[in-house]
Amino acid sequence: SLRQKLESDKKLRIKLGIDPTAVNLHLGHAVLLLKLKKFQELGHQIILIVGDFTGLVGDASDKDAERPMLTKEQVQKNLKTYIDQFKKIVDIKKTQVKYNSEWLSKMDFGELSKQADVFSLNEFISRTNIKDRLKRGSRISVRELIYPLMQAYDSVAIKADVEIGGSDQWFNLLAGRTLQKFYKQKPQDVLTVKLLEGPDGRKMSSSWKNTINIMDEPKEMYGKIMSIKDELIIPYFEHCTEIPLTEVKQYETFLGKGTNPRDIKEQLAFAITRFFWGEPKAKTGKSHFDRVIRDKTAPQDLPTVKVNSKNIVEVLTEAGLAKSKGEASRLINQGGVRIDGKVVKSVVEQVKTGSKIQKGKRQWIKIE
Repeated sequence: SLRQKLESDKKLRIKLGIDPTAVNLHLGHAVLLLKLKKFQELGHQIILIVGDFTGLVGDASDKDAERPMLTKEQVQKNLKTYIDQFKKIVDIKKTQVKYNSEWLSKMDFGELSKQADVFSLNEFISRTNIKDRLKRGSRISVRELIYPLMQAYDSVAIKADVEIGGSDQWFNLLAGRTLQKFYKQKPQDVLTVKLLEGPDGRKMSSSWKNTINIMDEPKEMYGKIMSIKDELIIPYFEHCTEIPLTEVKQYETFLGKGTNPRDIKEQLAFAITRFFWGEPKAKTGKSHFDRVIRDKTAPQDLPTVKVNSKNIVEVLTEAGLAKSKGEASRLINQGGVRIDGKVVKSVVEQVKTGSKIQKGKRQWIKIE
């Protein structure tokens, strides 16, 4: 059906909804946005729906526990920079950006009841994660049953021809087709994409703090990509870059013939960082990684910090490298702190003016 629509030269309305459940969009979102970009380049009308209303309710599609409701204040704070982040990938001037509170906040119980009658409880509880929660005896709120209706009605409100979503969104995307039929609209086609894994191998998620964010500074973005598992190199090339698949296949062949994965990963890290920040900043990110992580030398542009104490524990807390003295002490005892390249072995060690302090692999300061 989608192929026929694309070959018909009809200008399609392509929908993607993103709930502002966190401040940062990450590469998992970028996989979706890159697909949206391709539709836009083909001349179709892309519509980004910011779920300022659905974000309050929370989608349980990929969760094995109940997602807490957010406040209006939290949602508004989270979505402040979304347009700037969207601009990194799509042409925002040619993009319709809609906020679903525009129609969902006006929905009354009568209309909601009509929509709810179209779906059965059996359809909802047949979903894998819901089924598992029921087996465990975990709480499932009625609110979670309503969310798919809300996402589905977004498709009705904008008369979507195609909706893009992650593979975990299958139920919600199909609900959009069902509700469009109910409202006498032609049902949308749906296009799902792979759920991207974070550097630790789990699904990339702000909840798990394993994200590579669209707005991460070049040196941070480059470094995070270099830290991904080797088996994620090819999936990242396929889903997070615009490099032709023929070239990606060559990288896959090189890896199969024993090429050091690090060499291919450098190509990947540079390609993704360049896409978001441009070549000069990508080179800066690479240079920083090579110097600090690979060669284990201090960055050239260290932030300087003025502190009152010279005790390493108090210096770490004053400089913001540790939230408390207890955390600072734990970092030291775990060997995670260095002064001028030497591992700190005692919590009573003193810091001299001009010393370079390193926390972990990537955080450095210079003491004034």
